[in-house]
Amino acid sequence: MHSHLRSMDYGLLLENNGTRILLDPSKVESNDFVFISHAHSDHVYRKPKNKSKITTITSVETEAIANARGYEITNAIYEGKDLELIDSGHILGSKGLLAFNEVFYTGDISIRKRAFLKLPKKIPQVDTLIIESTFGRHEYIFPDHKEIIHQANKIIADAYDKGQPVILMGYPLGKAQLLTNFFGHWDPFFSYDSIEVINTVYRNMGISLRDTTCFTEAEKYKQLDTKYPWVMLAPLMNGNSRFLKYMKDKYNTITIGFSGWACSPRYKYMMGIDYALPLSDHCDFNELIQVVKKCNPKKIFTIHGFAVEFARILNNMGYNAIPISHKPNKIKKIVKKPTTRRKNDIQILDYYIK
Repeated sequence: MHSHLRSMDYGLLLENNGTRILLDPSKVESNDFVFISHAHSDHVYRKPKNKSKITTITSVETEAIANARGYEITNAIYEGKDLELIDSGHILGSKGLLAFNEVFYTGDISIRKRAFLKLPKKIPQVDTLIIESTFGRHEYIFPDHKEIIHQANKIIADAYDKGQPVILMGYPLGKAQLLTNFFGHWDPFFSYDSIEVINTVYRNMGISLRDTTCFTEAEKYKQLDTKYPWVMLAPLMNGNSRFLKYMKDKYNTITIGFSGWACSPRYKYMMGIDYALPLSDHCDFNELIQVVKKCNPKKIFTIHGFAVEFARILNNMGYNAIPISHKPNKIKKIVKKPTTRRKNDIQILDYYIK
């Protein structure tokens, strides 16, 4: 069997013997299947206005989280013929897709153990690997997350000694739940309303997270107006945002942002926050290389982030890698075709792009 892959402005389309699967599309056509790797908004489609029947391949957790965020997943199945879901370690319920035993689409992936998240039990060896490249440059090497937790606890302890409350910031889905797990021992402990909504879904899915009081309720009952410091979870935002300005002016808060981009010392200043710590839900550069080596594919397609740079690095290592970008009004079709290039040419490919 040979699969074909199309890259469109709204996602990737995998075709094999008449079966069509859209991979994490932003919109949906009348295809056989849609695969959703996880419930972050840039990976979940909005239900089309037409009545077309869409069968979605995803995990139970992703379906529940997406529905809680206002998306509507239809005809969900949790595996299919020649389609295997593989834990990707990114957020709760995140999966990669092994299709037709020859293509592995990673979705967003992390192979680093963190709290309650399930890591990939296997990285399949296949002909074709489609891998995210969010941090596909040499400078993005993350320290052990236990180091980051230790640093953050020290910052919080110092702030408490000074009587200052602390705002911990990360993406509301995925990062915020890890932060709840890592720092839930501090009291009092509050959360931004949108984070508590997701925390509730996690609890319903069997993840043990402490209960928190929402910001709106805490403000209403003046629970933040205290001489004692506290910790609050909030979405990652710029220091110039209305919310952070308000919290700084009223409560003299210390802000800590958690992101893989914090590997760059400039990130803290760009965001206008007090501290920035490199904690990520993605593979760092070395871990991406580990995934590629374990998969040992004949062909690699890099997507997202530093796709061009990562493909160049992989080609220099002797792999056959092509970066794929989603550009409006351009369709790239990858089809099987023999090549006459020299064998020692690192750009030799079994597939080519029309």
